[in-house]
Amino acid sequence: MDRKPADITRSQPGRKARPRREAAGRAADSPVRVPAPGEGKRGERGYLGYLLRQAHAAVRLRMERTLADLGVTSPQFAVLTMLNAYPGLSGADVARLTFLTPQTVGVIIRNLERDGAILMTPHPVHGRIQQWTLTARGATLLRACRERVIALEKRLAAGLDSEAETTIRRWLSNVATELQDDD
Repeated sequence: MDRKPADITRSQPGRKARPRREAAGRAADSPVRVPAPGEGKRGERGYLGYLLRQAHAAVRLRMERTLADLGVTSPQFAVLTMLNAYPGLSGADVARLTFLTPQTVGVIIRNLERDGAILMTPHPVHGRIQQWTLTARGATLLRACRERVIALEKRLAAGLDSEAETTIRRWLSNVATELQDDD
């Protein structure tokens, strides 16, 4: 890989550093005010990708706090949800469905198995593949989590009529479909 020439990345010898200009009337020593969510580029004028990431971070933080006293993290909830929807998934399948790394899913699976929430069975044909399913304890834990997450989802959809909610769900689904790699 080519490197930038030294004259681009380093100060020129013999040149004095210029003082920074005051930005838009601010004193040079005053801190920059970071806009709150919904303001400036963190609001309607922001990039869609950034706004999606900001919304995701807010939802994930709220979900972490909502599930904390149950001892469940957002990624654990995602794993339990996918194993409930698709019993018998391998760890690799779970990783793909939950957007987590295989290493992270491995840790989550070990913890959920240790806690008696999931059970491993060998694949009937490919003995090296481990399949995971919820136990009765895992199903009970997932139900408790889902009650709280459904309340959060209702909060997310507050103020939307059913047509607007359907439009948003369709748009988000299409974003995921259209932007997936074509590999």
